Amino acid sequence: MRVLQISAAYKPAYIYGGPTMSVAMLCEQLVKAGCHISMFATTANGPAELDVNPNETLIVDGVCVTYFKRITKDHSHLSPALLKAVWQNAKAYDVVHIHAWWNLVSVLSCLIAVIRGVPVVVSARGTLSPYSFQNKNKTIKSLIHHLLSRPVLKRCHIHATSQRENEAVNSIVNPKSITTIPNFVKLPVYQPQVQKTVSTPIKLIFFSRIEEKKGLDILISALALVKTPFHLTIAGNGNQAYVESLKLLANDKGLADKVTWAGFINEDKFEILGQHDLFILPSHDENFGNAVIESLSAGTPVLISHEVGLANYVNINKLGWLCNTNADSVAQIIDQIAARSEELTRIRAQAPPIIYHDFGTDSLVEKYIGLYRKISKQH
Repeated sequence: MRVLQISAAYKPAYIYGGPTMSVAMLCEQLVKAGCHISMFATTANGPAELDVNPNETLIVDGVCVTYFKRITKDHSHLSPALLKAVWQNAKAYDVVHIHAWWNLVSVLSCLIAVIRGVPVVVSARGTLSPYSFQNKNKTIKSLIHHLLSRPVLKRCHIHATSQRENEAVNSIVNPKSITTIPNFVKLPVYQPQVQKTVSTPIKLIFFSRIEEKKGLDILISALALVKTPFHLTIAGNGNQAYVESLKLLANDKGLADKVTWAGFINEDKFEILGQHDLFILPSHDENFGNAVIESLSAGTPVLISHEVGLANYVNINKLGWLCNTNADSVAQIIDQIAARSEELTRIRAQAPPIIYHDFGTDSLVEKYIGLYRKISKQH
């Protein structure tokens, strides 16, 4: 099975958060399973560029990756060299798999692959949802969607990472097919959880890229209403101006001494997550939520909004709590959780084996290969 993977950004561009890591792990696991995988990406690394030689194919953790120079920055990522390579090479592959939408790498590569007659899988990764249309550049998105996206995506197969994303995409486009397979999430080496008492004050953690849709402003406002003693760690980075506005909000709410801004954390993330009592993510829109799985794998229970793709999974498996996207709801549930320390202890013991069973790599990689084989055969 020969698959061309296309993403505007690829590791080590960790600045883009969970999607970059999920795409990389997908490629790596497919290579281990015997697939021929090529990744076309740009040199994007936020406002900077990766320190790589453009147009040269490198082996990155077993994956053949070619980084192409981009001539526009976030979030358009225009790369004529990449698009030329897609035109020249697409027909050599059984399937083209494109990650994310609303950037010129994804949209134009998809158009080229369709024109070249190669079956296409698009993993929207949260970019094809009602929220994405209502958020930034909604007029431009609507115009592009009606003129280009909708007719092109009707000729593609969609991969959704959760049932929530499946339903969101189906409300916007009518693809040839849509298949739900969870993200790959890198998990720590499994270790039985050591009994841990709940901290006093309770230790809370927000672990995600800091952007408007993540609801960190909701969490900060909620903490001003919380009655139980707490300390919050905010692990992540984002647009500096937006981060500063949130710091001002925390100060205005009288929370300066109750919040630690830890910045971006990668290598020690499982240790950091495991040191906290509760992970909180009150997102307005989340197609999956890699950090939810990472937190549970470390034994840390979660409080997430109903808008997170994994909300139903968390609820069914009793691995945490669900909230609405407003400060009152978040504050009330934090106080309820703090009064039920036995539930935090139960989840800490039960969550890791459930996560390792449900998100192990072997079963997931077979599902992705099965998807490729199915659409290649249909084509």
